Amino acid sequence: MSTPGQGWAQLRQQARALETQTETYLHTFSQFSTQASIPPKPTDEERSTETKLQELLEKRENVITQLGRLLDSESTLTSSALKQNNLALLRDKLADHRRDLSRLRNSLQEARDRANLLGSVRDDISAYRAANPAAAEAEYMLDERGRLDRSHDVADSVLSQAYAVRDNFTIQRETLASINRRITMAASQVPGINTLINRISAKKRRDGIIMGSFIAFCFLMFWFFM
Repeated sequence: MSTPGQGWAQLRQQARALETQTETYLHTFSQFSTQASIPPKPTDEERSTETKLQELLEKRENVITQLGRLLDSESTLTSSALKQNNLALLRDKLADHRRDLSRLRNSLQEARDRANLLGSVRDDISAYRAANPAAAEAEYMLDERGRLDRSHDVADSVLSQAYAVRDNFTIQRETLASINRRITMAASQVPGINTLINRISAKKRRDGIIMGSFIAFCFLMFWFFM
């Protein structure tokens, strides 16, 4: 709480400090709605944080009111547009934080309602299963059947892909065989092409024999002169 006689700078500094504290508590309060397991009723920490936020907002409202009165009491010559702008920013930030608190309250309440509803549904299902063991067993068997069906669907999808790959390989093999037949047929229809191919093959074999003999000779001479 501010004391009488405080000047503009002191009140503005106090307002900024309260603003920083508010942002910290807002961050803490926002985490209650993101918990993995939300309790059915507000905890002591949650209530304490909300109460502290409300107190900070009231203190800021009081400080901003004093800043407004101080600005109004100043003469036109000493009152600056900068002070008016600062006061407007403080008021806007206070309004934003009030909206944030209201939004967080609603989000937390909605999350708590969902958690309570799910908990109630789970309790009802558990109670029904306990009272009807035969129905629970039948439901379990249906769940198992559903999981098996999904496994079969995955296996069928993998097999379909494998069959598609196999068919693609078969088509490629037939295409290559067709190309080979066309080349052979074309070669047989060109006069003298077979003779030329045989001569080229014979020349390759002769060159290979000569090269192999030369390498063997060099290898023997290497071992002989060592």
